[in-house]
Amino acid sequence: MKFDTPATINPIDRLKVVGKPHPRVEGPLKTTGTARYAYERHDAVPDHAYGYIVPATIGKGRVLSIDTSRARRAPGVLAIVTAKDAGALGKGKYNTAKLLGGPEVQHYHQALAVVVADTFEQARWAASLVKVEYAREKGAFDLAAAKGSATKPGDDADSAVGDFAGAYAGAPVKLDATYTTPDQSHAMMEPHASIAAWEGDKVTIWTANQMIAWSKGDVAATLGLPKDNVRLISPYIGGGFGGKLFVRADALLAALGARAAKRPVAVTLPRPVMFNNTTHRPATIQRIRIGAGEDGKITAIGHESWSGDLKGGGPETAVNQTRLLYAGANRMTAMRLAVLDLPEGNAMRAPGEAPGLMALEIAIDEMAEKLKLDPVQFRILNDTQVDPEKPERPFSQRNFVQCMREGADRFGWKNRSSTPGTKRDGAWLVGMGVASAFRNNLVMKSGARVRLAADGTATVETDMTDIGTGSYTIIAQTAAEMLGLPIEKVVVKLGDSDFPVSAGSGGQWGGNSSTAGVYAACVKLRENVAKNLGLDPATAVFEEGKVSAGGRSLPLAQAAAKGEVVGEDTMEYGDLEKRFQQSTFGAHFVEVGVHAATGEIRVRRMLAVCAAGRILNPTSARSQVIGAMTMGVGAALMEELVVDKRLGFFVNHDLAGYEVPVHADIPHQEVVFLDETDPKSSPMKAKGVGELGICGVAAAIANAVYNATGVRVRDYPVTLDKLLRGLPTV
Repeated sequence: MKFDTPATINPIDRLKVVGKPHPRVEGPLKTTGTARYAYERHDAVPDHAYGYIVPATIGKGRVLSIDTSRARRAPGVLAIVTAKDAGALGKGKYNTAKLLGGPEVQHYHQALAVVVADTFEQARWAASLVKVEYAREKGAFDLAAAKGSATKPGDDADSAVGDFAGAYAGAPVKLDATYTTPDQSHAMMEPHASIAAWEGDKVTIWTANQMIAWSKGDVAATLGLPKDNVRLISPYIGGGFGGKLFVRADALLAALGARAAKRPVAVTLPRPVMFNNTTHRPATIQRIRIGAGEDGKITAIGHESWSGDLKGGGPETAVNQTRLLYAGANRMTAMRLAVLDLPEGNAMRAPGEAPGLMALEIAIDEMAEKLKLDPVQFRILNDTQVDPEKPERPFSQRNFVQCMREGADRFGWKNRSSTPGTKRDGAWLVGMGVASAFRNNLVMKSGARVRLAADGTATVETDMTDIGTGSYTIIAQTAAEMLGLPIEKVVVKLGDSDFPVSAGSGGQWGGNSSTAGVYAACVKLRENVAKNLGLDPATAVFEEGKVSAGGRSLPLAQAAAKGEVVGEDTMEYGDLEKRFQQSTFGAHFVEVGVHAATGEIRVRRMLAVCAAGRILNPTSARSQVIGAMTMGVGAALMEELVVDKRLGFFVNHDLAGYEVPVHADIPHQEVVFLDETDPKSSPMKAKGVGELGICGVAAAIANAVYNATGVRVRDYPVTLDKLLRGLPTV
């Protein structure tokens, strides 16, 4: 089905099931421990062995030798696979680093071998007996030092409109500031884990992966197999945040280990290995220049960003939001990429916008202060209803100003002191901060199959995944609405590459796109059901378990009395992206307390106001936003992968040294969704929301800290050592 503009009569618009708060349909399975995650599929593969990886202990160099003799003699060992044993491996489309290193070592903790044994303990012990000799090479591990050698990473790395240099030079009010964001880790609850089993030349992998179709293709390409010989199964995923978008070492080494041992093999990456072995959010250096008139209107805005990655990798697209968020006739953005020999940099929740807004939204506050304007008013003043770089292309929906005004009113912004460091609550300095939230709304081709059984139950099949986002629930709600069924009569099956290809979970496109695919499949099923019942498909109404048309009303289940009825289709979007700029918007308001003597920072209140189209399930959507807000607190105040710039690795590679927020760090969080629909986005009239919630949070906190203390911190995380010297003395 090709989506253009949905029909005036859209079953989803009845909102009997869609748009209602509904508890997670898979919640009981997860809370009782009966949901089987990748490493727990003993039910499917009861006789599997265990693999344990041997990671590189240098940051860059070559392997001179790998001595596996002692390991092979260890109890229970079934096989050991190194790059030499594995033979030639292909490179999948989405892999930017070799998952099995040797003889070249590209980064610290790159997998060099997998040891397979009867038990996990035997595999771990034997892996410790593998001895590797290296020739260490000098690597580049410092972004600041490598900044001068950074290059333009593609034709779309830069953008320019008007005369930025001239307009900036002539602006009566200017800002020129540099901000930095550190490397960050996904730190999801479930580690990277897989079980692989071969049957002849076909492999099945139970894995923790967000994008089944992408990864099926990558596994096939890497192992030199036809795609039809690869099956990936991933029904439950314990968090991903982008870290499981691609095939990682656990899946590949499980497959290689199982092939060598001639037995199914389970491989999980230990937590201390994950941080360096898998992907992370790259650090950035960002320079922002803004020029404005005395009236507060932006006349020039420029944003340059530097980041690093392995050779052949890509940049952190931190300038994305600056191309679209604020008006201004003269504009410039530029990205530069340095080659670093650190672990692979790649997507982490809201890649681009999350770190980009960490810088831009401090700069906007600094500019408002120069102009002696309220930060909320300054943002509203520079709103735009068209793409500033392509004025002929309007936003499909843009309620940014409403978010700002609603948030300011609800949060009591009028009570904020405009003079930093002047509001106290006993020993605590109190401040408020605001930041804009922005994340593009992407729509992806997505398919599904829906089966109607004789008992009136509908079963949805799609390779869509649920990484804790509520996919099971909103897909069930969509099918229930389309077929006129209670949600209890819908069964949802996800995460299997044998099912129709969906959008997958990433880029906050999953919810809107996957439900649109289910919508398309249900339209097809409705047609087939109506025909089976001798009713006109064009006028048939599906409601309360019945199908009615032309004065006749029949039970839905009757259509499947002689066998199940199936509908399968894929939603596609044609040139929609060219005709409209689709984005989501929001406003974050934060109040913090900073202890006047110690510099300790406590977040006291948080509010997010979001404009993200129709909210398909307010319960799960709120959960997504408060989770994102919590991640934003981490980004603002504590998260930083510390780089050993001599040896080239992340020092704090575990959850003891890499700090993330805990319950005690987070106050009550209020989330408000504007009542809006976007009919140009999809037949669901929805948009993504899961990543919008993190965008801008860190800057709102940094701005609140400044308002509380008068100390401006431009280098994240905002820690007390950066505040102490500047705290008010009285």
